[in-house]
Amino acid sequence: MASLISQDIWKTWETHGHTEFVKLLAGWIGSNCSSLPSIDSKELSRAIYEFFWQAIRGGIKKDLVLSAIGDILVLHGDLASVTLDVLNVIDHETLVNDNNDERQRLCSMLKELENWLSDALIKERLEIDTLQDCSLLKTKKIFYTRFIKVKTKLFYKQQKFNLLREESEGYAKLITELNQEIDDSITPLYILQVIQSLIGCFNLDPNRVLDVIMESFECRPQLHSRLFVPLIRSYMSDSLTLCEVLGFKFTSYDPSSTPRSLFVITALLLQHGVIRLDDIYRWLTPKDSEIEESAAKELADAKEYSRRMNIISVPKEDEKIEELVEERAPYNQKFGLCEALLSVGAWEQASTLLKRHPEFFVTSYRPISSSICKLVDYVIEPVYRKRCCISPKLPGKPVLAVGAWNFPKAAKEMRELRDAAFPMLLSLGPHLYNDPVLLHKLIRLCNTALDDCGLNSSKKVQHDMDSLYFDVLTLFDVVILPSLALMESNCCVAEEIWNVLKKLPYEHRYRLYGLWKNDTFQSHALLIRRKVDCVKRIKYIMKRVSKDNVKPTGRVLGKLSHSCPGFLFDYILSQIQIYDNLIGPVVDSLKYLTNLSYDVLGYCVLEALSNPDKERTNHDGTTISMWLTALSAFCGAIYKKYNMDLTGLLQYVANQLKAQKSLDLLILQEMVHKMGGIEASEEMTKEHMEAMQGGELLRAEAAHFGQVRVTKKAAQRLKETLLEHNLAIPLCLLIAQQRNCVVYRETQNNHLKLVGKLYDQCQDTLVQLGTFLALNMSVDDYVRRLPQLGSLLSDYHIHADVAFFLARPMFAHSINSKYDELRRAEKNSKNLLPAQKTQKYLEAVRLVMTPICESVRPLCAPRVWEDLSPQFFATFWSLTVYDLSVPSTAYEREVQRLKLAIQQTNENRDLPASKRKKELDRCTALMDKLLEEEKKQKDHNERIMARLTQEKDGWFLCRAAKLAKTETITQFLQLCLFPRCVFTAIDALFCARFVQLMHNLKTPNFSTLICYDRIFCDITYTVTSCTENEANRYGRFLCAMLETVMHWHSSKKIFDEECANYPGFVTKFRVGNQPSETNDHVDFENYRHVVHKWHHKIAKALVVCLESKDYVQIRNALIVLIRILPFFPVITPLGSVIDRHVESVRNEQKDKRQDLSAMAISYSGQLKNKKASMIPEYDFHLVNRKPVTKTAPQSAHPPAGTTNAVTQPENGVSKHDGVNGVDKTSTNPQDTPSSTQSESQSSTPVTAGINKEMKKELRETNKVKEKEKDRHKDVIEKREETSDRSREKRTKERKEDREDRPHSGKVDREDEWTERDRESYNGSNVEATDPDRDTKRRKTDANLTTKSRPSSPERERRLEKAERKERRNVQETEEERRERKGERKRDRLLEDALMDVKRRKEDEREKVRSPRHGNGSPSDGNGDRRGHNRESPLSREASDRSFERADRPERARRSTDSKRR
Repeated sequence: MASLISQDIWKTWETHGHTEFVKLLAGWIGSNCSSLPSIDSKELSRAIYEFFWQAIRGGIKKDLVLSAIGDILVLHGDLASVTLDVLNVIDHETLVNDNNDERQRLCSMLKELENWLSDALIKERLEIDTLQDCSLLKTKKIFYTRFIKVKTKLFYKQQKFNLLREESEGYAKLITELNQEIDDSITPLYILQVIQSLIGCFNLDPNRVLDVIMESFECRPQLHSRLFVPLIRSYMSDSLTLCEVLGFKFTSYDPSSTPRSLFVITALLLQHGVIRLDDIYRWLTPKDSEIEESAAKELADAKEYSRRMNIISVPKEDEKIEELVEERAPYNQKFGLCEALLSVGAWEQASTLLKRHPEFFVTSYRPISSSICKLVDYVIEPVYRKRCCISPKLPGKPVLAVGAWNFPKAAKEMRELRDAAFPMLLSLGPHLYNDPVLLHKLIRLCNTALDDCGLNSSKKVQHDMDSLYFDVLTLFDVVILPSLALMESNCCVAEEIWNVLKKLPYEHRYRLYGLWKNDTFQSHALLIRRKVDCVKRIKYIMKRVSKDNVKPTGRVLGKLSHSCPGFLFDYILSQIQIYDNLIGPVVDSLKYLTNLSYDVLGYCVLEALSNPDKERTNHDGTTISMWLTALSAFCGAIYKKYNMDLTGLLQYVANQLKAQKSLDLLILQEMVHKMGGIEASEEMTKEHMEAMQGGELLRAEAAHFGQVRVTKKAAQRLKETLLEHNLAIPLCLLIAQQRNCVVYRETQNNHLKLVGKLYDQCQDTLVQLGTFLALNMSVDDYVRRLPQLGSLLSDYHIHADVAFFLARPMFAHSINSKYDELRRAEKNSKNLLPAQKTQKYLEAVRLVMTPICESVRPLCAPRVWEDLSPQFFATFWSLTVYDLSVPSTAYEREVQRLKLAIQQTNENRDLPASKRKKELDRCTALMDKLLEEEKKQKDHNERIMARLTQEKDGWFLCRAAKLAKTETITQFLQLCLFPRCVFTAIDALFCARFVQLMHNLKTPNFSTLICYDRIFCDITYTVTSCTENEANRYGRFLCAMLETVMHWHSSKKIFDEECANYPGFVTKFRVGNQPSETNDHVDFENYRHVVHKWHHKIAKALVVCLESKDYVQIRNALIVLIRILPFFPVITPLGSVIDRHVESVRNEQKDKRQDLSAMAISYSGQLKNKKASMIPEYDFHLVNRKPVTKTAPQSAHPPAGTTNAVTQPENGVSKHDGVNGVDKTSTNPQDTPSSTQSESQSSTPVTAGINKEMKKELRETNKVKEKEKDRHKDVIEKREETSDRSREKRTKERKEDREDRPHSGKVDREDEWTERDRESYNGSNVEATDPDRDTKRRKTDANLTTKSRPSSPERERRLEKAERKERRNVQETEEERRERKGERKRDRLLEDALMDVKRRKEDEREKVRSPRHGNGSPSDGNGDRRGHNRESPLSREASDRSFERADRPERARRSTDSKRR
């Protein structure tokens, strides 16, 4: 065997080998080892063995060996024993060997070791012969004899006698005395004296007697306090001896089969203090470490079971999951002792024992949990009977005490439960489910405890040290809710729990639900397995949910929700976030839930909404995520259908707004929509808009856009929640503030589309919520809760539009209340005349609105109020469209619908009589109410008109005539019109109506013409700055304004009646009250010019937006175009231009932005349907042009069969179609120049004196004209230079063209004119045509035509005729030209056929006349005629083209008339 120690150590022992050897041993032993079994004994023994053999063989000197042994023995206390063991081995080896020297050296060494090792240890380990050889024994024989005696005494001598060898009679008498009937005469002292006598008489073993006493105690444990406990305490006062006797009993039994009686007497002895728990605990099995390992294994198995349920199932995994069943540790002696302690009422000792083990692991065994339940039931019984008795007639079954000596004291007052019962319940944990009756009692006690806490209506907790409020919360967290999870579908317990939890604030309830769902099910193995089984069942059900099996699915979901609602709703919500089509079936399936389940559902929804791991916008950053949209829709549906607490969700939205996050407003929007029936749709039809102008009843019946069934209960619940928790007005204010900062703070880095969407969402939600509160809250309550207008504007920093929107119901209520007060103050109040009532109403308006006017002054600088009075500002913002007009058409339509419903009900014989009568009564009552409401609105409208008539003179305070044209209108547009027209759709209509009303009222210092001009002239920036919904509203506003404009444009009669002498159409403003002259007003024809200009400006602005590459501009332009389509475009050129740009947008955005492409396609289709009703420009307004200088004589006296630039029928009336706001008659165009001339002589020309902007535009138009002149001049010069060189080439090409494709030259020329007209229109004013440019065109065409063929008088005449026609048709559109091209082609074919026939006849006549023809000479006149005929096609083409141009307008009118017919 190889040596363990290096030879170098033995060789250098004297120098440093000794030190190295000791260090080597010390390293093996270790510095922190307390006993040798912890070190490697083999290596150590081997090293010492080699050391002694080196010493025996002489390798180390004897004195050095002894010093080394001393150093070795110091290293550890057990090294002496190891050394003697090694020496014993060497002793036997030397005996075997025949080397006497080695034997002698060993004996000498052992002799010297007597100084280092104890004598007893040496004699114990070494052999007797060796001890004799070493002279360690004096006499070998004496030592050997003594050794034999000790060995015999230890192993062979019997110390005790067994029962068979003792006196049996003594033990029999002992057993008889212990088990006799016990009466008052038999006391523990008497029994003790008897036992002592028996021990002395029969020489009984005292320990055996103690064992017999224990056995008797086991048989009659009920005598513990009367007999056995005092007896044992008197007989054996040493607790350790008692514990040893009991321990011997425990160890003699198998841990799983220990008799319960032994546990009971041990528990009683512990309860009475005879023995201590620590003394007996060490005798019990198994060890605590084994119990902890069992608990950890059980928890690990449960988690593994949960993990395997979440993986994808394969056949092998399924088998493993089925094999993974719960394998619990067996019931052991420690658990049995705990149960016994609980059964005898020793709670203190039992709680000590429970704390030694993992939480809730001991109580998970049914006997232990049942014992605790019985103990708790006994403790709470008195207070339960006193405070929670349902009825005196139902006393219930009382719980009787078990009669234990030290049983816990029962609680008689509620506050005693904190020390007596609550600790037991907390140690029991979720295993209270084993006793449902006790669980009911505990829940009712908690309910009583909360009642004693004095929770007020706001559910605020009063801080009281004696209050059990937080103890109740702890019980629900640790005991009650986990126990509910382990019960099987017990809806009664769930309802009892809800009766308690509903008294708590939602914050505490949601805290409990969160702990229940997220923490409790992670720490208990039983709950983990329960969760896994429930989730598995939920997944199975959700795979089969559909609208066809709502009822059976709902029942199964209801059963699952009774015990584990959290996991159920978590999975349902996760599916809804992915598949939004599940919302309907799921909502219908949840009708079997308990109130507790509904409340947990509210918490789960809130938890899903506040999940920080989910992105709230899509990956492109332009839209809101689908999961948030689906959850919001689910919230609206579920909260509407079922009675659930809304507080948490509303407070969550408010908190998000405080954090400047507006995405979650989508939730509030859906809830107000579904529960309150208030819609936020921009797609309302004309009928809906009319109904929105009526009263509350009409709006409720006819103004709803969607099919939302409004339930009063849902709306009432929403209102009560908002008011009860003071969230109504704060939410409105928070939304208004968030609307102002959404662009600058919340969405600094977001896409512009998302920014606009969030802004619209804030705006729509604010309008929804404000409308809901105004309709559902009582006016007094609304006025009491809403801050004053001045406070809204200054303290809360709310913009005027929102502040007046919120305060508007308050104004109307205050005015009506003051009006009723003033009217009742009169003595003869019932007989007041209408004029007197109106006067009282005006007085009420003055009293109410005067403070409002003062509160708005700080909004603007004092200079603003010099032009615009605060009274007008307050009046404009305080009125609604309900005040301005009565929608009689909507009322009539709704009444007719009700009449039809009555008729259909009468005709329906299948309907039962009772239901028929009920429906008839409902319709009749509703019809009467509508008629009454219409009458009431008419009376109100009359009072409002009287108010406006009285106020109008002080609205605009004109400082000078110049300011009336600029500052006043600017302030009106900036402060009033523009902010309100984009607030809501109905406000957009209100703005248009109010402008018209101011015109109709003949408001002083208000120019209607300038106002409309400012609105229409440049809408590019306004359209660009709008969001999507604002663009819709702005489009509605423009449409309503254009409706009024085109109404006045439709006929001169309407214009004269509604505009002619109105101050709004004055073009020359005079200071003071000077009367305006006749020529200061715009006449009808000039108004038509202005309207044409407005149409052009709108078209130009929208074309600019469409040509831009910006998404927002294009989208908003398309939205506005769709909205104003009924009244724009009406002029054919404008329609063609817009159609061309929209088509371009459609093609460009086809693969980039699908939404823009879809909008463009939609608008393009609608525009094509409208093109048939469009009119040419000369029918829209009178087009005046300068006469052409070169052809002036011919144009002044046109030949017969031709027409002037403007046709003049009889009586000076021009006929045209009355579409798009244009009447069929217009004024005599010859009257216009004179009027224009007279106006030009006045101080302020009409067309140039409307405002400064018109003059500026005219100057810009003149500049454009000059540029056009220069451009066309260059083109003409280039054409003249190239015409001579290319004349023969063009002539040849045209001939070839004519042979291949008839009249292609004409088509090319027409295309050339079309492109030229398109260039002349693009980006310039339509009415600003250049006569010189037309002259240049005609010269160019004449030069080209003249140089391409020989001249003739007939051709010159036709050219002049064509030039006159060209002047008239400069503004013709491309579509009309294409239509006429087809007609001309058909006419040309017919004319060619006629000309061919004519030429053949002429040729025949020439043959007859000419004598040379008979000779057949080829060079006669016939040959010249044939040469002319070869040239004639080109000449005929030019002349025919001139004729076609001259006849084009007449044919266009005929074609249009035929189409319309």
